[in-house]
Amino acid sequence: MDLDLSFERVLLTGAAGFVGFHVAQSLLDRGVTVLGIDNLTPYYDPALKQARLDRLLARDGFSFEQIDISDYDAVQAAFAAFRPQVVIHLAAQAGVRYSLENPRAYAASNLDGFLSILEACRHNRVDHLVYASSSSVYGANAKVPFSEHDGADHPVSLYAATKRANELMAHAYAHLYRIPTTGLRFFTVYGPWGRPDMAYFKFTKAILEGRPIEVYDEAAMSRDFTYVDDIREAIVRLAGLPPQPAPDADGAAPDPATSAAPWRIYNIGNHTPVRLDRFIAAIEEACGRKATKRHLPAQPGDVPATYADVAELTARVDFRPDTPIEAGIARFVAWYRDFYRI
Repeated sequence: MDLDLSFERVLLTGAAGFVGFHVAQSLLDRGVTVLGIDNLTPYYDPALKQARLDRLLARDGFSFEQIDISDYDAVQAAFAAFRPQVVIHLAAQAGVRYSLENPRAYAASNLDGFLSILEACRHNRVDHLVYASSSSVYGANAKVPFSEHDGADHPVSLYAATKRANELMAHAYAHLYRIPTTGLRFFTVYGPWGRPDMAYFKFTKAILEGRPIEVYDEAAMSRDFTYVDDIREAIVRLAGLPPQPAPDADGAAPDPATSAAPWRIYNIGNHTPVRLDRFIAAIEEACGRKATKRHLPAQPGDVPATYADVAELTARVDFRPDTPIEAGIARFVAWYRDFYRI
């Protein structure tokens, strides 16, 4: 399908982050003017974030402000000065396991920070707010594939709970102020320029350094790994398609994916769960070395399997992620070797 890029100005939060960096590149490639916002938190190596940011700053059409999204006044000022048509909100405190150690960081960034973005959209009348949710909201759901039309009210980590809260907060603002909002449930994003706290990054580093990898519940674990280029393509396509109120919305039998408000939820996943042993084998093949494994039990907050139903995404934007894990991991390992000069 032809992309609707009638918008010319996008405010992008989390611009120095993994997904934000790739989305910014894609928007700039298409001639969109982008204001990036990021607080450059040291949750993981700030040098990697700075390297992403340096690449963006070298491009025409990109500007940057270092702002913490929980700073309400700074966020409001950035919106008022830039006057975005579309807001793509990707800034958040990430990580399921870290939420067990530092829960207040999630309240500050994912709840208070998201409220700052909603209020700024309200007072500056943006055409569309697109924001990152997470497949983790499905929590204890056992029915697969995970569908947006199923309830998602039993999270098993604080991180997941904050992402589900974002969806509900966005609905309230869509209902009260008619702000079109689209929530995106990402399924285990991976690829070049990725996050060092993610398993594929840790495994690659350890294997290339000859150290053992820590494998949690290998026999039971599978993930719907989604290559970052597929994620960014879906985001950019959806950005030009603000949702309309569902004409068949029924308050007596509400649909968890749609609403009488201009609000929608979409899964973005590869719709192909990959067992952990196959995932590790792909990394071994790309690295040219076998891993030494330390087997450990599942961690609190982990779910055994994720699996995305992407029928709604495909129907909306005529696109479905489909990068095989072996191809995506090979590209990541090639980037890793180049970036770290290995």
